[in-house]
Amino acid sequence: MFERYQSPPPDVIVELMQAYRADPRPGKIDLGIGVYKNDQGQTPVMRAVKQAEQCYIGIEASKAYLGLGGDGQFVDLIADLVLGEAAKSGNLAGIQTVGGGAAVRLLADMLARNDGMGEIWIPSPTWINHLPIARAAGLKVREYNYYDPDTGTVAFERMIADLSAAKAGDVVLLHGCCHNPTGADLSPQQWADLGALILSRGLLPFVDMAYQGFGDGLEADAAGIRKLATMVPEMVISVSCSKNFGVYRDRAGAALILSENAEGTAKAKAVLLAAGRVNYSFPPNHAAASIALLLSDPALTDDWKAELDEMRVRLQNNRRILAEALRAATNSDRFDCITGHKGMFSLLGLGLDRVLRLREEAAIFMPPDGRMNIAAINVGQLDVIAGGIAAVLR
Repeated sequence: MFERYQSPPPDVIVELMQAYRADPRPGKIDLGIGVYKNDQGQTPVMRAVKQAEQCYIGIEASKAYLGLGGDGQFVDLIADLVLGEAAKSGNLAGIQTVGGGAAVRLLADMLARNDGMGEIWIPSPTWINHLPIARAAGLKVREYNYYDPDTGTVAFERMIADLSAAKAGDVVLLHGCCHNPTGADLSPQQWADLGALILSRGLLPFVDMAYQGFGDGLEADAAGIRKLATMVPEMVISVSCSKNFGVYRDRAGAALILSENAEGTAKAKAVLLAAGRVNYSFPPNHAAASIALLLSDPALTDDWKAELDEMRVRLQNNRRILAEALRAATNSDRFDCITGHKGMFSLLGLGLDRVLRLREEAAIFMPPDGRMNIAAINVGQLDVIAGGIAAVLR
């Protein structure tokens, strides 16, 4: 009976990984896979994380299941990291999840079970998995303009115009910082203006915080979501620890709910826990427990912040030298906007044909939309990258 299945559309990132691994050329360059890489092309275990793991192994007393909500201390510490003072609200609740992706899915499942929920508005473009998750949860999806490819900035006027058509009870999905795939972020004033629109139209913000610390720093990257939390009565937040703690394969994240009152918070959390129960039952423990230990130890926290700052500064430097190399190679300011982008990614706007030519002619791999992983740039390969891009633009 299995032959009756219709094959699902291929995952472009998985396909990219497979194509890169299969390519025999020794000078091939991977600028697509969305993980942080250092100058040696490695994704290292962060110093403080490794030390916290070693400490935790020494004190771990059991491998029994955690509760459905996971490690409560971890959730509280992550909420504080993201929301600051707003995390002290008595109407805030959350659970540990299997990475940030599961947090998005569980929150989508929770929202889909609310009879008063409207459509979910998702930015275009956005993370490759946002649309499939929302649709799999049963939510009706609308898209809104987010990015202006001509200027490499947020298309804020078009964004506001689109969201002005949203109805009370609709959900608005937002990137907390370091927008994936564009790297173009909202300014503080734009966050405030957006919050005013959300409040006036009775919308529910759903903020996906996946890269805190990779843009302008932990506090600056959280400023927008914290501003929003002071303006709106309710919001939901998905948090990933994969990037800023480097625990990609260990899957640690959190789903947070901020409600108008304690009753609403309790009911929403109960539905969230039920969604987790039917998805994966209990979350894993190792990464979350290690992160909780790290954030509870001032010395480990300071070392983690220092290494995260080093990673952020490296990303900013990579942006600068890439923009300079592309300006020289193309004799154009077309890519100068890269220096103003935040986080790991920028959208080059090359088009599928040029992306495929880059792969065939220069062994440079990136997804079909032309999203570049800035962290994957090796200074020694800079001329090859800039020259390859310039060649496909001719």
